[in-house]
Amino acid sequence: MKICMIGAGYVGLVSAACFSDFGWTVTCVDKDPDRLADLRAGRSPIYEPGLDALMERNIKAGRLLFTDELGPAVADADVVFVAVGTPMRRGDGYADLSYVYTAVEEAAPHLRGFTVVTTKSTVPVGTSREIERRLKAKRPDADVAVCSNPEFLREGSAIQDFTHPDRVLVGTDDERAREVLGRLYKPLALRGSPVMFVERESAELAKYAANAFLALKISFINEISDLCESLGANVQEVASAIGKDRRIGDKFLHPGPGYGGSCFPKDVSALIRTAREARSPVSIIEQVERVNHERKLAMAIRVVEAAGGSVRNKTIAVLGLTFKPNTDDMRDAPSLVIVPMLQERGAIIQACDPQGRRQAEPLLPGIVWCDGANEAADGADMLVVITEWNEFRALDLAAIKARMAGKTIVDLRNVFDADIVRGLGFSYSGIGRGDAGTSMVGQKPPRDQTQNQSGSSAIAPSVA
Repeated sequence: MKICMIGAGYVGLVSAACFSDFGWTVTCVDKDPDRLADLRAGRSPIYEPGLDALMERNIKAGRLLFTDELGPAVADADVVFVAVGTPMRRGDGYADLSYVYTAVEEAAPHLRGFTVVTTKSTVPVGTSREIERRLKAKRPDADVAVCSNPEFLREGSAIQDFTHPDRVLVGTDDERAREVLGRLYKPLALRGSPVMFVERESAELAKYAANAFLALKISFINEISDLCESLGANVQEVASAIGKDRRIGDKFLHPGPGYGGSCFPKDVSALIRTAREARSPVSIIEQVERVNHERKLAMAIRVVEAAGGSVRNKTIAVLGLTFKPNTDDMRDAPSLVIVPMLQERGAIIQACDPQGRRQAEPLLPGIVWCDGANEAADGADMLVVITEWNEFRALDLAAIKARMAGKTIVDLRNVFDADIVRGLGFSYSGIGRGDAGTSMVGQKPPRDQTQNQSGSSAIAPSVA
């Protein structure tokens, strides 16, 4: 099979490299000359573990090609994937589909024979039918089937997710397209991965619904972590207990400073807008968006409180800036809220990130960049963990303490063992473990809040 991948960004490049490793011939089309030069040389413009090696192998085999000439790539393809960006549109939070429609209309004149055109980009419900309408208007003679094939890749483990997916979702109502895409994904089906064929609208909505549900789980455990702090419980123990329930599962139950990245923020926003337009508001998801925004603000305030109420003229070592580990992606990262808030309050930021500096530097001016955690800790009054890179878990904290001027650690990812850190003499606060200064551990509430004079509960029982 021959594939044309329009767009060599995160989704397009990972998908193209993996498809080529199946044995298919894939031509990636991208207009950025600098990006193309890197791609042709086998250098990935994004950080994704294993991607460079995968690209190099398939470029050498002649199965993975890169070009800025759309016409020949489309004309030669059995399947044309549209994998361009769908960023959040300013003003209304809706997905900006201008890149999608431009790509489709530029491809239309070059379609030859029966061709499957399918979206890899995350697009609102109804986009496939609108693409079909535009193609028919521009090329009424074209023999084409328009499908939806959303990706479910996690940054940092995208290759594993592509080659061992929980499911492959294809939205189509065309039998020929079903046959073509079934053949395309045959290597995965042979490994036991389910390939699901559904209506186009179902595929489009499923992508948004999946991301919104995961965002909900993150916001849920973040709110539970605050409750744990108030009641003296340990959120990690709570999360482990409820995660053992197979109906809930243990994924995305790790408290932190809020979700970010290229998908969750824009997809949650787009789903809210779509639901409002359909007059079927998703109030729970609207609350998730609000909770996540306020979470990031609250984390900055938490750092200020740990510093005694003021960070003015204090040096803060910040470990990790990307929205999650194993990526260089800074899109909607919590650090983009937390760090500027600390700077506005007079803090001096010394930061390090294993992969994020190139993307973060233009977004976070005024930072002192360091090569690692040890250098960031030099002379710091306090240390704050924002992203849980594995290398931070193995830090020599005794050596870190010797480098610091102060002894305060605020761990927004629960990377460290609280007892060990405190045993080294640090003032330590984590997330949801009753150690953030609001714990009620060892305290008894005043009697008049729990019992009346007769000894019975003063709180009226709820009526079911």
